[in-house]
Amino acid sequence: MTTISVIVGSTREGRFSEKPARWILQHLEKRGGIEAHLLDLREFPMPFFDQPLPPAMPGRPPYEHDVVKRRTTAIGSSDGFIFVTPEYNYGAPAVLKNAIDWVYPEWNRKAAAFVSYDSAMGARGVQQLRETAIELQVAPVRSSVNIPVATLWAHFQGSDVDKGLAELEKQAETMIDDLLWWTTALKTARQV
Repeated sequence: MTTISVIVGSTREGRFSEKPARWILQHLEKRGGIEAHLLDLREFPMPFFDQPLPPAMPGRPPYEHDVVKRRTTAIGSSDGFIFVTPEYNYGAPAVLKNAIDWVYPEWNRKAAAFVSYDSAMGARGVQQLRETAIELQVAPVRSSVNIPVATLWAHFQGSDVDKGLAELEKQAETMIDDLLWWTTALKTARQV
């Protein structure tokens, strides 16, 4: 069984990210051999990273913070990830970057894909996340789902978000296909 975690990258009130996160989770659940989880950052209120040693440091002491322990376990048990993220000021939200920075070896040699929205359909935020992923030894897949601003506005206006997401079905399937190929390849390699 392959475990894919969908990470909800926003915690703000009235957020849109829950809708595309649940939508992409449903796509994963339709696939055979996949165990899909939703990792909502609201359920993991991470403190700002303040540890004396970085997570990549060999021999660092174990995490003491309970939320960090729970989230680290969730990341470690995942084989691949889909980040659902807005773009704030040309980048990913600080809460998402902080949550990423708390963990290191648990990310290593896994694959990640991205679903984004907001300014420029979130592409600039994803660009930064791809660079971060590479530093974490995560293989970012090329395919992604960039949600048009009209679908985001439908959320804020109480209109039909599902209609806008339905128009992205082909992109979602392609992204999941690519993510699962890389996830399978990397999982096989990790087991050698």
